[in-house]
Amino acid sequence: MRVALVSPVFWPEVRRGTERVARDLADGLLRRGHEPRLVTTHPGARVARAVEDGLPVERWPRPLEGRLQRRLHEDHRTHVLTARLALARGERPDVVHALHPTSGVAAVRAGRAPVVLGYMGIPHRQALVARRGRLDLTLEAVRGAAAVVALSRHAADAFGRWLGVRGVHVIAPGVDLGAFAPGPAERAPAPTILCAADLAEPRKRVGLLVEAFARVRRERPDARLVLSRPTRDVPLPAAPGIEVRDLDDRAALAAANREAWVAALPSVGEAFGLVAAEALACGTPAVVSDAGALPEVVDRPEVGVRFAGDDAGDLARSLLAGLELAQDPGTAAACRARASELSVDRMVEAHLALYEDPWRRP
Repeated sequence: MRVALVSPVFWPEVRRGTERVARDLADGLLRRGHEPRLVTTHPGARVARAVEDGLPVERWPRPLEGRLQRRLHEDHRTHVLTARLALARGERPDVVHALHPTSGVAAVRAGRAPVVLGYMGIPHRQALVARRGRLDLTLEAVRGAAAVVALSRHAADAFGRWLGVRGVHVIAPGVDLGAFAPGPAERAPAPTILCAADLAEPRKRVGLLVEAFARVRRERPDARLVLSRPTRDVPLPAAPGIEVRDLDDRAALAAANREAWVAALPSVGEAFGLVAAEALACGTPAVVSDAGALPEVVDRPEVGVRFAGDDAGDLARSLLAGLELAQDPGTAAACRARASELSVDRMVEAHLALYEDPWRRP
């Protein structure tokens, strides 16, 4: 099967959840004998084509994008034109998997194959009207797609609530169970909390975690908090027990998860929460907020603790409970078992079934 994956940006320029899903999907398709190709953009002036780890990648220029963004237009608006040109000129695919609404609009307008639209966030009213043209482009992509895929039930429900769209498929992003796995090394000797979220992103609420951690230290003076170094230039927390590390590399993140006693993700508005699932794959329980889709990841008490609201005291108590849970001999196996239900192989197989019959109802 020929599958055109379309995304506005890709590695190494941007390394977020969307780009990881694209790469994991491509690798899974290649292993199964299919023919994926990726259409994306880059800041260069010419089209660049290369084969990257077996995946043909086309990078098209994005003219005037910075100017349009400064005028509050939808991000990646020029991607609609360039991706449409790429799809029109390349070999006809059997299906197009668009990983952004602008990618979806390009694929719908190209009209060369059924379109599966993977929506990587939550289509909330406030976000949909935050940029000029975003709502119209999203609606065009959703209405023109043969199938729409959300990352969680929470995100799928938002399609009905804010866009009046029903029949959305739910396929969670996959955890690489080979890269994220329990290792021979023991946990850190001191109680260690890991937060791999972007501390420069307000909705990740790393500031709330730092405040809660200060309270944890009153009970556990030797506790440590490991944070991920942001790519943006922002002030870094400086308090006893806090360490900031470069965790952009997958191997470094996996090692940090194996070292930690507990992983924390206090975010709101998560469409899934892949970093929490990756922690579980390493046998590390997670402490998460009960907002967004995070309860779908930490869905049983054997694998983590959920807290409500935005009170630092509540979060501190949940972190302490998580540290206790980490010392239960059965916790690591329970966490690994839960993560195994969220594997990359499961994600790839679910998408393949949808590619073969994109018009089927969920």
